[in-house]
Parts: sequence; C-alpha cells; structure tokens
Amino acid sequence: MIISFIGGGAMCEAILKGILSAKSANNTDITIAEPNNDRRLKLEKQYGINTTSSNVEALQNKADIVVLSIKPQVLSIVLNEIKGVLSPEQLLLSIVAGAKLDTLIKVTNHESVIRVMPNTPAQIGSGVSVWTATPRVNKRNKEMTANLLKPLGIEIYVKDESLIDMSTALSGSGPAYVFAFIESLIEAGVKLGMPQELSSELVIHTVLGSAKMLDETGIDPSELRKLVTSPGGTTAAALLKLEEEELGQALIKAVQAAYERSIELGKL
Repeated sequence: MIISFIGGGAMCEAILKGILSAKSANNTDITIAEPNNDRRLKLEKQYGINTTSSNVEALQNKADIVVLSIKPQVLSIVLNEIKGVLSPEQLLLSIVAGAKLDTLIKVTNHESVIRVMPNTPAQIGSGVSVWTATPRVNKRNKEMTANLLKPLGIEIYVKDESLIDMSTALSGSGPAYVFAFIESLIEAGVKLGMPQELSSELVIHTVLGSAKMLDETGIDPSELRKLVTSPGGTTAAALLKLEEEELGQALIKAVQAAYERSIELGKL
C-alpha cells in the first residue's frame, strides 16, 4: 500500500505509527507533504519516510490513499491545489474537522472520499475513529481504511455523515474535557493539602480504573454511580455540590458548542 499525507502534524504521525507498527505499508512507500522544514527533517529521521514541501509532489508517487491531515483554516487552499491531480482510483481520506464530503467532492472533483474523526489518544493506540464514506468508495477501500485505523484504537463506521460532526464534538474534543476534569480534581487534592505528585497519581488511576470498570462490566454509568454512593455519605455530599453547580448541564453545553463550531468549520 502506497500512502501520501498532506500535512505532517500530530494526527498524521499517530496514523503513521499505526501503519508502520501494523506493517500495512513500507516506510519507503509513505510520503508526507509538510511546509515546516524542521518538522520534515524530524519525520524523515525518525521514521525513514519520504517528505516534501509540495502537496502536488506528494501525490506523484501514485498513492493508493491520500490522507488530508491539515488545519480546517487552510482546507480551501489545499483542495484547490490538489484539484485535478488526484486520479479516479485513488482514495481521498480526510481527518479535517468539519470538512463535509460534499465540499471535498465539489472542490476536488473527486468522488472516492472517506471522512474520519479520530481523537488524540490514537497517538498511543487507544483512540476512537468514527468514519463514513461516499457511495463511490468500494469494498476494498473500506476494508483498507478499517485496517488503517485499527492500530489507532477502535474504529466505528457510520452511514450517516451527520454523526461525524457529533463525534467531533463528543469523542474528537472529548479528551480535552477529560483532561480539564482531571486538572480540577488534582487541584482539589492540592487545596486539601495533598502533595501535587500524590494528588496526580490518585486522580489519574481513579479515572483509568473507573473507565475500565465501565468498559469491562457493561453496566450503565448511572447504575455504577449509585453503587458507589451511600446515602448521607461523602460521595453523596460531593455529588450534591456538583448538581448544585450544574456540572452536567455545563458539559452538555460544552459539547453543543463544539458541535456548532464543527458545523461552522465545514463552511468554506
């Protein structure tokens, strides 16, 4: 499999690591177009792949898959640059937040397109990638995409593209919500008088264990919450305060804001 990336950022590198670890492609069959010279040199040295500063040049290696891993703000420029360069048999795979399939098709005049929303834990093989495809994407290319995403964590195919923007707001941005929650819990421990290092260790492993318990038991989170909450106890007192401060509503509003921003980003 020959793969070209347009954009050499963190998510590109996460996919690159997955490809190489799964031996889905040889490093010499991978090309990354990246404008930053230092970044190109780092990727070349670390992974032994090919790099270039030219997006068009990156497509001249007859790639089976062309991965768009750029910022939404430069999407229009890049799409117009590669328009007419893509061959009909190539698969265009976009991980650009908000970029709609219709937009990608219309600007590039290319109909074999897949849209993926990965998240940052993909960098350690524990991510979530939600994806969809245009009708022109054949079974082979869908299987190739699934195999490309599996080393990054779990991959979920959806037929309804609107679920991608929702996934962007929930799982795509979700790690940041979790990190913010963890930051606050660590700070709470410190304010109680606990050393920073101990507070961090307790919080991180509490979150890890709780998530693992949810995953492995399959029990609804509301039921697990009830199981660890004794009437009149310490947990009940804490949860009452969270309810008074409307933490749940704040999170719902945060996800809604991320969803609306994803829709905005998709408007070229």
